[in-house]
Amino acid sequence: MTVEFGYEPHVLAVDDNLIDRTLVEKLLKNSSCKVTTAENGLRALEFLGLGSDQRNSLEATVSKVNLVITDYCMPGMTGYELLKKIKESSVLKEVPVVIMSSENIPTRINQCLEEGAQMFMLKPLKQSDVKQLKRHFMKYRS
Repeated sequence: MTVEFGYEPHVLAVDDNLIDRTLVEKLLKNSSCKVTTAENGLRALEFLGLGSDQRNSLEATVSKVNLVITDYCMPGMTGYELLKKIKESSVLKEVPVVIMSSENIPTRINQCLEEGAQMFMLKPLKQSDVKQLKRHFMKYRS
């Protein structure tokens, strides 16, 4: 799969912590990604067209994003719950989802991977992490 010159993958970055969210956004932009941020899972679902008031909308036939990267621990809806909602969607199930966490808990990591996460990354993310992401997961085109 070739990436066209000038093509910017669109990444949805979800994190309730402003500092972490800003860091992820900066790293992604440094790697020439278009970034949309959301401060929680519900906002992310709204952006993706899966909000509670959008369930009957049929115009969402293609994903707006090429990758979703989300924090695991967030109030209201965890990254794991967000992952499950994305994977339940016929439109979005092919979109790679990467989970981030500051806690290295093997059972949590395995749970996310079994549910369809492409990768589990430890925070704080570094530029090398983002380069790895781009290499592996930016192949999906909407």
